[in-house]
Amino acid sequence: MSLHVEKIGSGAPLVLLHGWGMHGGVWSDVAQKLAAEHCVHCVDLPGYGFSLPSPAGGRGAGGEGCMQQALSLTLSRQRERGQDPLDSIVEDIAAQFDEAVDVCGWSLGGQIALRWAASKPEQVKRLILVASTPCFTQRDDWQWGMATEVLEKFAEELEQNHAATLRRFVSLQLRGSENERELLLLLRERLFARGEPDMNALRAGLNILRDVDLRSELPLINVPTLIIAGERDKLTPPEASQYMAQVMPSAKLEVIKGAAHAPFLSHPDLFVESVRRFLA
Repeated sequence: MSLHVEKIGSGAPLVLLHGWGMHGGVWSDVAQKLAAEHCVHCVDLPGYGFSLPSPAGGRGAGGEGCMQQALSLTLSRQRERGQDPLDSIVEDIAAQFDEAVDVCGWSLGGQIALRWAASKPEQVKRLILVASTPCFTQRDDWQWGMATEVLEKFAEELEQNHAATLRRFVSLQLRGSENERELLLLLRERLFARGEPDMNALRAGLNILRDVDLRSELPLINVPTLIIAGERDKLTPPEASQYMAQVMPSAKLEVIKGAAHAPFLSHPDLFVESVRRFLA
């Protein structure tokens, strides 16, 4: 797996992981500010942005077909081996770094960051979870998630018109946020700035959001953790962040008023200030 990692700044390494349907470029504004004190690594997750499943892949001259075939083969092998797709993503990302790093994950990226910290505690120094949750869907004992049928509907619509489905998901992320209209234009502009994500990666991401429940792993994650929640978040309600802050041994919570599911876009200065203060 060949991952695209954009590196800016110098200092202690800080890894930024994006959410479903996006790419590492979504962090560009806050990454520039954080690069004043840190070496910031903006990762394109497998199948997103410029990350390709095979070094031989590419987006031109038949490369996209090669990429789709390679990613499809990778996912098939994972299923045959009973491998957790979340673990596979963590392995791909962890292989990019030969030293301990600070990790910041947004939404789906937050679940990846949690599993990374739980499975490789020697590699994750500190953890920042942005608009994240241990369990994305509602369950009998978990009310702070999306209804399963909503994600299933997204999966159905993805097969019919993936571009329209991604745009709809973007609008849900920003619903209720301050400056919602301006942010919607910005995020839709960045959505396909690095090309369209691979369909197999989108399907796998929705499966992770539907199936993964990390609540049992939270008490085992001892690294210092900052949890940043949006007060108006409809996808990962602040109550999910409050739960994580209570259960994780070394976690603290900050709620950004007026923010929805993308507080680093709606309130970048407050977000950067919180991260800097935590990492100082």
